[in-house]
Amino acid sequence: MKNLLLVAASALFLSACAEVATTSSANRVVQIGNTTGVTMTHFFASNTSRDSWEEDIFGSDVLPSGRSMNIDIDDGSGACMFDLKARFADGDEIIERGYNVCTRSTWTVG
Repeated sequence: MKNLLLVAASALFLSACAEVATTSSANRVVQIGNTTGVTMTHFFASNTSRDSWEEDIFGSDVLPSGRSMNIDIDDGSGACMFDLKARFADGDEIIERGYNVCTRSTWTVG
């Protein structure tokens, strides 16, 4: 009985380790698409554990309507859940909370 419990505990531990390895090595590249008719001037992606937005990922770049770009949304924490925010030339903003960048590869606004 003791050996059976040891085997079960070992299997559970290995399963948990495999899950952590899969999450931390997951692809976090997301294709951001803009179909709004207005140029996207700023894009933010912040780990859901943060209380504020990280810096603008675009920097001096913009994303015209009808275009898309690939962005690696990896803050080094191993997290998969991020809040996304797009800001546009007309001042409008679109926010999506709790976006899983490990399982979803496109975010199109429009």
